[in-house]
Amino acid sequence: MKFKSLLLAGGALLSATAASAGGYQVTLAGIKNNGMGGVGVGLSLDQAAMFYNPGALAMVRDRGVQIGANFTFARNSFVAEGSSTQRELRNSVVTPVSLFAGFGPQEGKFRAGIAVYTPFGSKLQYADGWEGRTSLTDIDLKSVFVQPTVSYAITDQLSIGAGLVVLAYGAVNLQRDIPLPDSFGHIELDGKAETKFGVNAGIFFKPSEKLSVGVSYRSKIDARVKDGDVTFSGLSPAFAPNFQATKFSATLPLIATTSIGFGIMPTENLTIGIDASLANWSAYKTLRFDFDQPILDSKTRLPTTVSESKREYQDALTFRVGAQYKLTSGLVVRAGGSYDESPVKDGFVTPETPDNDRIGGTLGASYNFGKFGVDLSAQYVGIKKRTQTQQELVTNGTTDRIAGTYKTNIVIPGIGLNYTF
Repeated sequence: MKFKSLLLAGGALLSATAASAGGYQVTLAGIKNNGMGGVGVGLSLDQAAMFYNPGALAMVRDRGVQIGANFTFARNSFVAEGSSTQRELRNSVVTPVSLFAGFGPQEGKFRAGIAVYTPFGSKLQYADGWEGRTSLTDIDLKSVFVQPTVSYAITDQLSIGAGLVVLAYGAVNLQRDIPLPDSFGHIELDGKAETKFGVNAGIFFKPSEKLSVGVSYRSKIDARVKDGDVTFSGLSPAFAPNFQATKFSATLPLIATTSIGFGIMPTENLTIGIDASLANWSAYKTLRFDFDQPILDSKTRLPTTVSESKREYQDALTFRVGAQYKLTSGLVVRAGGSYDESPVKDGFVTPETPDNDRIGGTLGASYNFGKFGVDLSAQYVGIKKRTQTQQELVTNGTTDRIAGTYKTNIVIPGIGLNYTF
């Protein structure tokens, strides 16, 4: 068997395929922002500025606390090369959540806060017996990030801010089938990530009541799973001695992102946001796994403790636009759209990230009851159909994945509750 295909799913380690950004990024933080196409770098809407641009937090008028949850429903299908049979994934729901709390003097220039969010996480369950079962059958990913943040208004027009990004919890479960001469075995990888640190910093400038500009930078974090568990099942006694590994380790770069955003306020009731982001995906070239005991490689027929899989990602741009309009003193409506370039090259698509360029549309609304408020959002993300051929895989040396056509559509409703003081 080809053990290099063991962790095709490793490309999604602490990642998200059913997300609103290319590759395995997720930008489902603020519910208000979600309703506006995901914009936020050049705006100071609320405490979720800690995620989009910490520099804007000092310009948020109200102190407050908000919680939010998104419910990601993905419809994925696959047709293998040379086949007309369409495989549907088993139904699963992913629920990214968030919490933002901002504090500081009512009239002061200083703001501090704490953010908790889930920027990486996914669950995919392919159909039983699908053609790529030896690449991936199941993946379940979870993560929790905590970000203490400070922000300071240098002047009435200029503010800066930064947050310490902490990968506080991460877990991954990957499964696939193992081809045997007369049957299939099964392998399951289960591990937790080490605590890691990064930074999220930004600058916010508002030269007039009708215009604002923001720039933010989120640093790369190398997420590492060490001493994860390896479990084999369904192996016949004749082959079991070749699969003795019990532990694995791997590292995945959670790439750096630089963003710029603009806020335009033509009238008192209308706010328009425009964002552009560059994701440094080119840092992700190869995914390597180390095992505590040798595993048989089907190509060389020799035991190995190292498995490497090519990724060769390329930097990618994301563009977002959105608007909100205040209809009444309590009701605000929103709409937006986005376009995300995929960092995955032709011939490098993997089952855990059947990625391509994405087009999204969003709607949202908020209603305030005094100091309390309810936020709603709804997103549709269409990932363009992606076909890779066996010849592409052979040419690129990526035959540890499967040739065929992927198609994914995602619907993401969200709800949030907020309180200002």
